[in-house]
Amino acid sequence: MCIDQEDNELEVLEIIHRYVETLDRYFGSVCELDLIFNFHKAYYILDELLLAGEHQELSKKTVACLIAGQDALVETAIKESNSISNIIA
Repeated sequence: MCIDQEDNELEVLEIIHRYVETLDRYFGSVCELDLIFNFHKAYYILDELLLAGEHQELSKKTVACLIAGQDALVETAIKESNSISNIIA
């Protein structure tokens, strides 16, 4: 993460801390392997937290609900694609 000279370092540390807390809540006890094998989810969580380098959403509960909704959409899409594949086959 890169910051400008006039940016507040404490705010940047707070953003990083909030991101790690959200990752820890989502993955349980987050580790490097979670980030390696689920990088798309880590990026999605980061996108929900930040917009143009600034906090987009401050509420952890709201972010957790948005992530759960995204996971539900992915599961639905996977089930639909499997059912379409079974119909074609």
